[in-house]
Amino acid sequence: MHNDHATLRATVMLALLVPRGWPVRVEVELSYDTRDPYAVTAAFRCGPSGTVEWCFSRDLLADGLLTEVGEGDVRVGPADDHIELVSLVVSSPAGMAMFEAYAEDLAEFLDHTYDLVPPGVEELWVSVDDALTTLMSRDRR
Repeated sequence: MHNDHATLRATVMLALLVPRGWPVRVEVELSYDTRDPYAVTAAFRCGPSGTVEWCFSRDLLADGLLTEVGEGDVRVGPADDHIELVSLVVSSPAGMAMFEAYAEDLAEFLDHTYDLVPPGVEELWVSVDDALTTLMSRDRR
């Protein structure tokens, strides 16, 4: 399976929740690459020329559709007041941001990732050689 790699991308709109203000719509590109079958990347557009990327577990996103999960930099869970919305909280030493997304959009994206790599067979897609090459190239920077 190592030669059958594919990348999936989908653009979703999230609402950035602003204290004492109206939510701000943010375009986010979700991506999934079979070379890293356990992970999902969310690229948040933060201005005309920049993005901020967060990489987190595909299982975290899936579990977060049903219940609140995550203890670190990324937490996901159903929104308190709307069953059709999911809350996504990202944090770093620079601060934190809270977003809401439609659960249906996230579930649809996850379904497409499962079409590529079904849950439970991710290890068949992991190449130790590719992982070592990636790590070695990062050490040389």
